[in-house]
Amino acid sequence: MENSVDRLLVRLRGRLLSEMTDAGVWEGRLSSSALASAIAIFALSKADADKHADTISRGLGWIATHANDDGGWGDSPESPSNITATILCWAAFSIAPDDPAYVNAIESAEAWLCKEAGAIDPVAIRKAILARYGNDRTFAAPILMMCALAGRLGDAAEAWKTVPQLPFELLVFSYRWFRVLRLTVVSYALPALIAIGYVRHMSRPSRNPIARFWRGMVAPRALGIAERMQPENGGYEEAIPLTGFVTMSLASAGEKDCLVVKRGAEFLVHSMREDGGWPIDTNLATWLTTLSVKAIPSDDPDKNGLSTEQRLRIREWLLGQQHDKQHPLTYGAPGGWAWTDLPGGMPDADDTPGVLLALRRLGEIDETVRASAARGVRWLIDLRNSDGGTPTFAKGWGHLPFDRSCPDVTAHTMWALDEWRDDVSVALKVEIEKNQAENLSYLRHSQQADGSWVPLWFGNQWTHNQEGPVYGTARVVDYLRVLKHAPSDVTAPLVANGCAYLLKVQNEDGGWGGTGQVSSIEETALAVKALLPDGPKDAVERGVEWLKTQ
Repeated sequence: MENSVDRLLVRLRGRLLSEMTDAGVWEGRLSSSALASAIAIFALSKADADKHADTISRGLGWIATHANDDGGWGDSPESPSNITATILCWAAFSIAPDDPAYVNAIESAEAWLCKEAGAIDPVAIRKAILARYGNDRTFAAPILMMCALAGRLGDAAEAWKTVPQLPFELLVFSYRWFRVLRLTVVSYALPALIAIGYVRHMSRPSRNPIARFWRGMVAPRALGIAERMQPENGGYEEAIPLTGFVTMSLASAGEKDCLVVKRGAEFLVHSMREDGGWPIDTNLATWLTTLSVKAIPSDDPDKNGLSTEQRLRIREWLLGQQHDKQHPLTYGAPGGWAWTDLPGGMPDADDTPGVLLALRRLGEIDETVRASAARGVRWLIDLRNSDGGTPTFAKGWGHLPFDRSCPDVTAHTMWALDEWRDDVSVALKVEIEKNQAENLSYLRHSQQADGSWVPLWFGNQWTHNQEGPVYGTARVVDYLRVLKHAPSDVTAPLVANGCAYLLKVQNEDGGWGGTGQVSSIEETALAVKALLPDGPKDAVERGVEWLKTQ
């Protein structure tokens, strides 16, 4: 088996090298998304329906032709229908002409929503959205806002009662107060809080004269903050949904001529795919590049390894992507890396460890690299939440799901800090040791009773709750195994329990998927890697054989 695996590995490395861009890195391409497409065309219709008529028409056509057989839409053309994507597409079709194809799509969507939500009246739609997102208004408020603008929640007077009033007026306070103020959206969604709060205020002002006066008085300042947060290309976080929600909100609030709307609309038009759809985000160049560096460790040309020149080129590119200013969205300190090199990228605690680990594989550790790594290490340590875990973008504000610590991100951070522990100052080394102890404590408490860890971002769309414990567990086990300076009496039981979980959920065909779900290449590859060092040979070989057939 080893020879056949080696040959396959060489071919796969060759395929990966062939995907390298002219810049010497990897960029990738995200799937087109019905959710993103619906938001984009609706936002453009509010910004300037006549100017963007052709783009809107193509987008509507893409959505109509990518509906699932059951009448709903999922997160990608291959995804099962879900409540969020289907409601947004249904809302977007409110701007469609009276064409049989669109009428059929609307009727099919309404039938799906009646089945899933019980009805399509405003009460049922609001209940379904709030049930999906709970107290976190980061997604609930924008979805309900778009439904209100689309007329899907009844007449305007009643519709805006359904949309939560986001407290955009609180943005006039220093960001240092945000944790105390307990804002209702996560740290990276402040532009949405401003824009949706503003359109809600303009559409249905508070009956409280003090609140109404205060919001009206601070509105210009809040809009100025939204403008300063917007990157030069118009795309907040390079994300079509966030940019679209901000654009449609401000345009509908009478701000069509403001710079935020104009730049946002330009970004949306530029982001449209040739087939008429939109992805969720522009690209994941940094993420894919660091993954590729890990996957091509050899400098042997006969094994399709990276040449010295290629390694140095990648290293310089990665060093150039480190953020050197406080980020306008999260107010995070400089030092981290984002998932992309584009202006809307936002430093995060999965890509920053990825870059730190890649830098150790890309040539000599000179003073430039060492200084850059020290800034990245400092950034990660300062990010740690009060529960000891590492969140994704910024210290959590304490009560919102998407600001919480993540097991796989925490373990990834531990690996990167462990690798750089002996190449930083004595003072920083002491802080790394403290951080590792806190991270381990978090991982102990976040491991489920069955031995799994549940990741925040990498779910499985085929499971009933969309969680991805195979991904999360495999990642944490893999990262913990390679730690050089962690206490083995703490890590060994965590790893053993994680491996036991992975073995328990291996499918009959030898692969892994979501618990009880069809095997996938990604989950199988990660599970095999996690089990490889000392897992049962039979389980590992079955996983490898499944991968070879794909």
